[in-house]
Amino acid sequence: MKPVPDLTLYGTTACHLCEAATHELAPLAGNGLHPREQDITESDALMERYQLRIPVLRREDTGAELDWPFDLSTAMLFLADVLGEES
Repeated sequence: MKPVPDLTLYGTTACHLCEAATHELAPLAGNGLHPREQDITESDALMERYQLRIPVLRREDTGAELDWPFDLSTAMLFLADVLGEES
């Protein structure tokens, strides 16, 4: 398995979809993947970039972003290179 990348989950505290995304990603903790949650309301730039897209999972190593809706399977494909799940 490759080194675990830093992950950021962009959302807001009042977002039920963001809560659902956190729930979907929870099983990845067993692989050492713990997304840092970033509230986009703390920055005008983040609001402008993400307000219509949240929740968004971002890989800080590549800059790749996974927009909602996603489930655990989709997230695992997004992270396949570090999870060792390539086919």
